[in-house]
Amino acid sequence: MEQHEHRDPAEERDDHERQSVAGEAVEDVSGVAVQGDESAGCERPGDDGGDERTGGEVPLEIGCAGTLLRLVEQGAVSELWWVVLSGTAERAAEAQASAEALLEGVEHRIMLRQFADGFFPYDGRELKEFFEHLKRDFKPDVVFTHQRRDLHQDHRTTCEITWNTWRDHLILEYEIPKYDGDMGAPNLFVPLDDRLCDRKVSHLFEQFHSQVVKPWFKEDLFSGLLRLRGMECQSPTSFAEAFYCRKAVLA
Repeated sequence: MEQHEHRDPAEERDDHERQSVAGEAVEDVSGVAVQGDESAGCERPGDDGGDERTGGEVPLEIGCAGTLLRLVEQGAVSELWWVVLSGTAERAAEAQASAEALLEGVEHRIMLRQFADGFFPYDGRELKEFFEHLKRDFKPDVVFTHQRRDLHQDHRTTCEITWNTWRDHLILEYEIPKYDGDMGAPNLFVPLDDRLCDRKVSHLFEQFHSQVVKPWFKEDLFSGLLRLRGMECQSPTSFAEAFYCRKAVLA
């Protein structure tokens, strides 16, 4: 199994330096961003090529790039591990380049694995063992992963193992619009200003050339979702990313 890892040391920051968000103090946080796959639409057994679906070929940046950009700009991220569990060589290269661009100046580790696309529910033991290694080696404050009701089997399995692995952590489940129609009613929102929205959408088109040819990969889809979630939370900027937060502890 081919494995790739990349580390990038961040510039040292004063441990006592804090940024403010909406008038409240923000502590430095560490996190894990977990994505089921980066498969670039590989055909699966039984596929006739008739449908263009956003399932196994979508980048996690669609779900949470704006939030990560905001946290990084505010100096709130001390370290982040970026985990992609499956993908072709082309998509793996795109995933790594995208992560490096988003996390510039932040200590990070990029982990690209080659679990079989479309078969995560049947590779549960191997996936669980890999997640246990992650838990042993890193103690995050927040974990970003797919949402529980995602109708793509790899995404859904990734979410289930995430929750089985990190039981005392804040887990935020991002949403990915797709052919299957599994969008729901998220309950946690992160307002984003126009500049960050533009950066997010531009980033998607600059980093994921393999996806630009897909009929669903359109600026109005990404911008429209940001506007919809902004309306739902009465965002002062009119735009927001949204997450499912099923359990949180206020300390």
